[in-house]
Amino acid sequence: MEEILFKRPELEDREIIAPYFEKAPSRSCERTFANVYLWSRHYHVKYAVIEGALVFRDEGEDVAFAYPAGEPEAVKRALEYLMEYCSRQKVPFVLYNVTEENFAQMDAWYPGQFEIEYLRDEADYVYETEKLATLAGKKLHGKRNHINKFKNLYPDWSYEPISEENAEECFQMALEWRNENGCEEDLEKNAEMCVTLNFLRLFRELEMKGGLIRVDKKVVAFCVGEPVSRDTFVVHVEKAFAGVEGAYPMINQQFVQHECMEYQYVNREEDTGAEGLRKAKLSYHPAFLVEKGIVKRRMVQ
Repeated sequence: MEEILFKRPELEDREIIAPYFEKAPSRSCERTFANVYLWSRHYHVKYAVIEGALVFRDEGEDVAFAYPAGEPEAVKRALEYLMEYCSRQKVPFVLYNVTEENFAQMDAWYPGQFEIEYLRDEADYVYETEKLATLAGKKLHGKRNHINKFKNLYPDWSYEPISEENAEECFQMALEWRNENGCEEDLEKNAEMCVTLNFLRLFRELEMKGGLIRVDKKVVAFCVGEPVSRDTFVVHVEKAFAGVEGAYPMINQQFVQHECMEYQYVNREEDTGAEGLRKAKLSYHPAFLVEKGIVKRRMVQ
């Protein structure tokens, strides 16, 4: 069995990686080159093409692979390879970031042989674009109030798309936000902030879409994302100053209205188990969650 060499994704690998995601459409936020490239620095994830499918390997303490991406026949061959590889290495066969659709495919090929444990903290929140744009209905009444208050407090506010001309202002705002939110003392927060800054630094290279809100000509909120599938846009980054009342609901709505209307859904990623973030994401009433989990062999009773 030939040993496969896994490598860290680099910017020039986009041409290799992106087509595999296109062959296996998913609404999961991990299934974009930009996400993989930027987060691989923190989580030490490497990739290889195995049997015609794209496979990511977590280089942590335990061997684990992301569910392969590609045409179904290639995915099946890659799974067979990984199972044999784990058997030879005498390590458990473990897959991570497995969606319900992934597991259904796998279970059809290997009925009853594997089990999945979904991780609630990693589930992506997916919303109907129209509802985020209009905030219509009784359930979102509070959001409309926040936005109206923002418009009353800051009548000179303005929205504009992020471009090469204003990306640096967003970068400086993000640095200020980092200082205000104590990111230096929190490893996870700091990692997320590094990713945020790199989204802005590589805005053009990663082909991102973005938007910002100004108050008194100063950037007080911004948003960055990209399409993840034909019908879904994923928001990777959203930052607003806590001291600017209503800035979060405002950038949320304005960004959707200006950049996302051609998509049916908006994926606003997971809550990582943070109580405040979960409450905020649920308050927008998601259409559904993209659940993801860990797959292992079913124990024989």
